Amino acid sequence: MYKITLDVEGMACGMCEAHVNDAVRNGFPVEKVTSSHGKGKTEIIAKTPLDETALKRAVEATGYRVVGIHTEPYEKKGFSLFRR
Repeated sequence: MYKITLDVEGMACGMCEAHVNDAVRNGFPVEKVTSSHGKGKTEIIAKTPLDETALKRAVEATGYRVVGIHTEPYEKKGFSLFRR
């Protein structure tokens, strides 16, 4: 699993977040995508690394500007009642 973080400029509200999320979901095989206009970030969880150029192009086609992309390995954090 991989976590891809996009720095996105131009998002101003929840609808902006939805536009970016939909562009990512419709163009790429992702497990989860969330955006925050307050932080100017979109976080994507995917099973495989995504093509950063295509990802940037898809988001920018919605009218927002991608100023940074960072990909890192992601481990799902499980919940256990018995973990200390």
